Amino acid sequence: MARPVACVHEDSLLDEVLRVAAAAGCAVERVVDIADLRARWKDAPLVILDADAAASCLANALPRRESVVLVCVGPPPPTTWSAAVALGADRVVTLPDGESWLVEAFADTTESPAGKAGRVVAVIGGRGGAGASVFAAAVGLTALELGHDALLVDCDPLGGGLDLVLGAEQSPGMRWPDVRLKSGRIPVSSLRSALPGRTKGDSRLTLLSGARSGEAPSPEAVGAVVDAGRRGGETVVCDLPRAPGDAAHAALDRADLAVVIVPAEVRACAAARNVVARIVARGIRAAVIVRGPAPTRLGSPAVANAVGLPLLATLRADRSLPHSLDHGDFQVRGSLARAARAVLAELRP
Repeated sequence: MARPVACVHEDSLLDEVLRVAAAAGCAVERVVDIADLRARWKDAPLVILDADAAASCLANALPRRESVVLVCVGPPPPTTWSAAVALGADRVVTLPDGESWLVEAFADTTESPAGKAGRVVAVIGGRGGAGASVFAAAVGLTALELGHDALLVDCDPLGGGLDLVLGAEQSPGMRWPDVRLKSGRIPVSSLRSALPGRTKGDSRLTLLSGARSGEAPSPEAVGAVVDAGRRGGETVVCDLPRAPGDAAHAALDRADLAVVIVPAEVRACAAARNVVARIVARGIRAAVIVRGPAPTRLGSPAVANAVGLPLLATLRADRSLPHSLDHGDFQVRGSLARAARAVLAELRP
């Protein structure tokens, strides 16, 4: 597994960086010249630079990349900010004031076994009652079945709670009204320890559900949770309402893919066009899943054409599904399982 890399020339600043990394339980590889840094630039999960190292990166035309942090002591001069912008750095951290943030950044790199960012999918109903919440839960469960860590985030404050879909309403752990979070960087390990979920082998599905009462989350809180799951290498599945508010938009704007569930009905197609227009206006890649049965034999390709999105999969009618949901025995099978796998395949970079 690749380790974070530090290219810091000032000895006292380097000592501070290594001390912070040790506090996070993270081993850091120190490099001293641009050739060594270039060799590790692509694969390192986190790169720590001082002002001199950042200037060398620019002078040697290292490409922009994610997870670059510039560190300094005292207020950063304008040249440091310019270098940070040019490199696409996530942050300029002043030590020791920014120590807590840097501890969490180092801790994040130890939480993803592959050292790679996860992917985010938003699931939205084309009309009311389309089955978006059930499908979001199916994607999360399928990711777990395939051996992936997943984070299922309930972004619908009026949805009644995704824990009911999974039969987890009695499971201990926090729901959104319990999460006293305004903004900031969250280690994904904190989410796993505080929230309900289920495991299979070494993989875990973590659930952040709404509740039957209480306040809805803030946009900053939703963004922080989704970002934590992505940094932790998880498949983040967000269940969004048809008319997203600011909090749901925070999840949608972070999505690599939006999936719109559309029943095979003419009126549902008309309603879904409005939903799709809002998604496309925000620059989000989207696809449609058509849900049967079709009362007038409206085919899935025709539905996809009507809403203006590529067709990803078709859901067949499952008469046993309402009974299994009401009895807390939700099983992902048949066309539902195939559609969930199609979404996970589409999420691959």
